[in-house]
Amino acid sequence: MDRDAELRARAARVIPGGMYGHQSVRTLPANYPQFWQRAEGAHLYDHAGKRHIDFLCAYGPNLLGYGHPAVEAAAAKQRALGDCMTGPSAVMVELAERLVDTVAHADFALFAKNGTDATTLCMTLARAHTGRRKVLRASGAYHGAAPWCTPVKAGVLPEDRAHLVRYEYNDVASLEAAFEEAQGDVAAVLVSPFRHDAFRDQELATPEFARRMRALCDSHGAALILDDVRAGFRLHEAGSWEPLGVRPDLTAFSKALANGRALAAVTGSAALRDAAQRIYTTGSFWFAAVPMAAAVATLELVRSERVIERIERLGRRLRDGLAAQAAAHALGLRQTGPVQMPILLFDDDAKLVRGNAFVEACVERGVLLHPWHNLFLCAAHTDADIDETLQATGEAFAELRRRGL
Repeated sequence: MDRDAELRARAARVIPGGMYGHQSVRTLPANYPQFWQRAEGAHLYDHAGKRHIDFLCAYGPNLLGYGHPAVEAAAAKQRALGDCMTGPSAVMVELAERLVDTVAHADFALFAKNGTDATTLCMTLARAHTGRRKVLRASGAYHGAAPWCTPVKAGVLPEDRAHLVRYEYNDVASLEAAFEEAQGDVAAVLVSPFRHDAFRDQELATPEFARRMRALCDSHGAALILDDVRAGFRLHEAGSWEPLGVRPDLTAFSKALANGRALAAVTGSAALRDAAQRIYTTGSFWFAAVPMAAAVATLELVRSERVIERIERLGRRLRDGLAAQAAAHALGLRQTGPVQMPILLFDDDAKLVRGNAFVEACVERGVLLHPWHNLFLCAAHTDADIDETLQATGEAFAELRRRGL
C-alpha cells in the first residue's frame, strides 16, 4: 500500500478531498485501495501488484471483462480512422440501428457521455413532449449527479428540485397520490428497474407496481422513463422491465453500453420523436466514434455469447455459496437484488461494523466486495473465480466469528 498511500497524499494536494464522488474510498475499510495499477478480465491489480477479483466492475461499466479483445479490436479499428471529429462517423448510425433492433420499445436513439446526461435528457424530452413540468421519482433513488438529482445538497437550490414529486418504490398507493399531488402537470414518471439504493436491501419491482405505473402514465398522458443506466444489458438485453411485460416511453442507458468507454444513450418510442427533434442537446465529445464502435461490439457479444445467462448462473453460484457459509457461521447475511447485481448486508449492523470488517477481510484475501453498494458480475468472471471468492469469504466469515462480530 506504500504506492497507494503516496498517490493519496499527492492527490490530497491537488484534488479536493483527495478524491470525490463514488470513486472515493473515504467511507470504506482502510485497506481498500484508492488507486489501481491495471485491470484485466474480472481482475484488478493494485500498486503492490496484488490481484483482486473485482465484484464492482468499475461500478457497472465492465460487463464483458476489462480489455475484452473483440471490443478492443473494434475500438482500435475505429481509432485508426478517427474518433472525435468535426462530424460523426457512420458507426453512429450503425449503433442507433442496433439499439432500435435490440431495445423492445425503441424507435430512435440519441447519444451522450454518462448516466446523468441520459436521465436529464429523458426529462427534457418528456417535458418538451407534454408541455408539463412535474416529474415523479422514487424517494431515495439515485439518478445521477446533476443538481436536480445529486444525493448531496451542497450547492443545490430549492428551485433545482421544485418540480420533482416523490413516491415510494413498489407502493401503488403512493404513486397514485403523487399523480394527484401534481394536479394534471405530470410530464413523466422516472423509475429504476429495481430499487438499488445504497445502504439498504434491494427491491425487485412487482408486476402490479410496474403495470399500474404504465397505466397511470397512459391515462394522464405522461411519459414513463426507465433509468436503466445501472442495470442495462445485465438483466435483459431488450430492456430490464421486458420480463414484466411493461415497456417505457424512454430509457436511459450508460455504464455497460460500451464495456467501459464513456458513452450513454437514450432510446425513445415514436411518439416522442418530434420532441427529440425540437430540443437542443449536444456535446463536442458526445459524437466520438471509438466508444460507439465499442458499443456495437458489446451489444453483439451480449447476444451471441449469451452474456446475461452466464452472469446470472455465476451470480446464483455466488449467492448460494455465501448463504451456506453465513448459515454455517450463524451470521445473518441478507442478499437482495438480482443475482447479477446483489447487495450484501448483515443483520443488526446499522453502523456497518460487521459489513466493513467482512469486506476488509475479503480485500486482504484478494476479493473486492463493498459494504453498502450493490455489486456487479461480469462475463469474465469464471467458476474458478467464484471458487476462490468463496474460499476467501468462508475465511472472512470465520474471522468475524473469532472476533465476536
